[in-house]
Amino acid sequence: MQSDLTRRRFVGSAFTAVAALSVGAVTLQGKVNLAQAVTNEYANPDLLMWVEELLPITQPDVDASRTIYDTLGIAVVDVRPAEAFYNGHIPGARHLDPNAVVASEAPVTGALKPETELAAMIGELGIDAGTRVVLYDDRGGFHAARMFWLMEYLGHQNVSLLNGGLTAWSAAGGDLTPEATGYAPRHFVPSAMPRRQATADYLLRHQDDAETVVVDVRPVAMYEDGHIPWAVNVPWALNLDENKLYWDAATLEAHFAAHGVTPDRNVVIHCQVGLASSHSYVALRLLGYPRVRVYHRSWAEWSAGGDLPVGYGS
Repeated sequence: MQSDLTRRRFVGSAFTAVAALSVGAVTLQGKVNLAQAVTNEYANPDLLMWVEELLPITQPDVDASRTIYDTLGIAVVDVRPAEAFYNGHIPGARHLDPNAVVASEAPVTGALKPETELAAMIGELGIDAGTRVVLYDDRGGFHAARMFWLMEYLGHQNVSLLNGGLTAWSAAGGDLTPEATGYAPRHFVPSAMPRRQATADYLLRHQDDAETVVVDVRPVAMYEDGHIPWAVNVPWALNLDENKLYWDAATLEAHFAAHGVTPDRNVVIHCQVGLASSHSYVALRLLGYPRVRVYHRSWAEWSAGGDLPVGYGS
């Protein structure tokens, strides 16, 4: 729903932002922050990268072994299954399986690996504190958003989603390659931020708190089959327009406000196994909501709790 005028302003700004780069000698005049090229109404527009930003800098660097965005300290990460990645991905992208963060043995489906293992995995992707991370998938951000939330939870403050992911990239004429690009591992040091995460105990402690709202982002049918009694149902898929792009700020704000999800409240988001909840986490972070948490063990844990309250119906 973003206007054509806004998109034109954005595209012009994006190309201006990369004009200081010389493709022949790849020089960077001053510090170029591509996120600042975005001209839209989000409170935190840097949490999204648009394909118009990425397209001009996927050209090879001088030595042809890396892209220009590598020179800028940007790591583009493809969060899809390996088969999809090797069938064609954005040039220079690094691969991360959607379930690489999930513990192989855990009492709760979708439970995450220990922080030390997650940090080592991120470092193996060539990411450290100085890296700008851009994540994408081919499902409107469904998989990439979990990695976005996880990186923010682990203290990485320079992460964004490619808006529309591979679908938007291909629609804009972006090239795909089956070739993997090499990169050097780095040392990623996590600094967990508890305010980004919620637990079942947290939800129980705040069930009568008028300042806290719990958001169940699963489809309506799943919500009606069983849910946390004081949770409101706001399906994650409604964050996206017909092109699988995040709606503009005004639309998203009105959508969430209609369900009582407003910036003055503590917001806790959950889904089934911790995937879709992160998609709505990104939406609220875009809007600048100051207190947003993900209950990443979600309904998989709550429904198996036995003594935890359950509601049914709408």
